Amino acid sequence: MDQFPAPPYPGVTLTPPVRARKRGALRWALGSLAVLAALLAGLFTLWMIGYETGPVPFFAGLIAAALPVPFYVTLVLWLDRYEPEPPLMLATAFFWGALVAVFFAIVINSLGVAVVRAAADEATAETYGMVVSAPLVEETAKALVLFALFYWRRDEFDGVIDGVIYAAMVGLGFAMTENVRYYGMAVAENNALGVFIVRGLFSPFAHPLFTGMTGVGLGLAAQSDRRWLKLAAPAAGFAAAVLLHAGWNASARLTGLRDDGAYMLATYFLVMMPTFFGMLLVIGLSLRREGRVLREHLRRDVVHGLIPEEEYFRLCSVRGRAAATCRALASGGLGHWRARARFNRAASELAFHRSRVARGVHPREDDAAAREAEYVQQIYRLRLQLEKRG
Repeated sequence: MDQFPAPPYPGVTLTPPVRARKRGALRWALGSLAVLAALLAGLFTLWMIGYETGPVPFFAGLIAAALPVPFYVTLVLWLDRYEPEPPLMLATAFFWGALVAVFFAIVINSLGVAVVRAAADEATAETYGMVVSAPLVEETAKALVLFALFYWRRDEFDGVIDGVIYAAMVGLGFAMTENVRYYGMAVAENNALGVFIVRGLFSPFAHPLFTGMTGVGLGLAAQSDRRWLKLAAPAAGFAAAVLLHAGWNASARLTGLRDDGAYMLATYFLVMMPTFFGMLLVIGLSLRREGRVLREHLRRDVVHGLIPEEEYFRLCSVRGRAAATCRALASGGLGHWRARARFNRAASELAFHRSRVARGVHPREDDAAAREAEYVQQIYRLRLQLEKRG
């Protein structure tokens, strides 16, 4: 068994760090008000959908839209191999998409379509709603929470992977609520199978893919030291999200007008699928970058004796982490598995914190030394816990 260094750890005092993070009553009140407003917006959205479809199709659509969501969420979270995001922030992103973004999209799109209908005709209004209004309004509504997380929680927004994960959660929430309407209307019109094939099988990740463009842009800005890229990348990502969304909706509109699925199939195979695989490539390259960050910023802990050499190589490898986590579950049960997961996360947090500090990026009024001391202390205690159980 490796010997632990006796506290204090070289260069860091292992004492409980003092960090002023007390939330005042005003902050809690504003947070509670925001949650209440989001719930009201979501309930109003569901009421509008139910009023349009009728009660039985509405509940059928609700069940069909909600059932696959846990599976899709699990797939998205599986991509976050090195530094799992805080559950509260993931939930915030998901429910913003499911409750708030959909509400704004329905209200603003409906008003815009009504104005165009009054000025022109029904066909023009529908084309405007699908090809112009929906992509711009919906991507703006979804992007708002991504920009908020980017600017106010920079300690949890380190790069492209984080941007894609948060964007996918927003998109999944939005798609779930939107699908309630589409599935409900399909049930009412006896076309449930066709709509399910298009939305449930062919394009379940359409909204996460659209908004993922914005997430990639913000992720590039988060990990870059170049000022021009910090400004250009989010703008380019948002523009790509709107254009991709508009292109997909345009193909659906042409299919509806000409009763010819060739437009949608061509867009699906020539645009959507290459973009999807391109996103997977970006994710793979980003995972390699995160591995390099871990190798660079955890090496000193091997030298100082906090992390053993073999543990260092496990922490810097996706396969190594997965194997260690599986062994912990098999040998020690859920308690040992949780300790291993927390150990992995603490090591990642320490490495990415050091990376941010090295690049001059860290939260306002953040005591970098105190934060590092907290991460080191967590690693120290969790390793003790793992060694005792191992």
